[in-house]
Amino acid sequence: MLFDMDGTLVDSEKLWDVALQELAAEYGGTLSDGARRAIVGTSMAESMRIVHDDLGQPERDPQVSIDWINARILELFRTGLRWRPGALTLLRAVRAAGIPTALVTSSGRPLVEVALDTLGRDSFDAVVCGDEVDLAKPHPEPYLTAARLLDVPIGRCVAIEDSPTGVASALAAGAAVLAVPAEVPIAPIDGVHQVESLTAADLELLAALLGEPPA
Repeated sequence: MLFDMDGTLVDSEKLWDVALQELAAEYGGTLSDGARRAIVGTSMAESMRIVHDDLGQPERDPQVSIDWINARILELFRTGLRWRPGALTLLRAVRAAGIPTALVTSSGRPLVEVALDTLGRDSFDAVVCGDEVDLAKPHPEPYLTAARLLDVPIGRCVAIEDSPTGVASALAAGAAVLAVPAEVPIAPIDGVHQVESLTAADLELLAALLGEPPA
């Protein structure tokens, strides 16, 4: 099992909304709704490029903005991180069944370390962070890396994602994909099963996505 983090396991996109709008205000502007939607699921570097372009300030140093956002979001994660509906129940069921499990996120390691205080450090056999791969989502590398770390063929993995960017990454890697849209709609895609909430997901569904009977 390969779980995305932001918007999939935890309701953190609203915290990102706060941080991104505060950054835009720091730069004397307001982030547009279109830019905010485009940011969901992207790497930090790409996110800052979108912010700077949206504000009409493409000359800004992306690393300065990344450092600002990282510091603010760490504060928010420590105080306001909440589970998405059904996520904790599904994660616990997967772990109880002994299924190899990885966290595959575009967020950087320092932020993920804070999130793991909520998610549980023993909830995952492997963790792949956005700053630990050469190519971020939508490239398949994050999911391919996770499958390799779990020593499970990617074709035997189910990836759970909430964004078009993450879905594209998992599909390109060759995983079965369960989409649970949060902040951004996901258009119907062949090979991608969608549910409104992880309350509708269980071990039987995950097994069906792989074309096998439940354990």
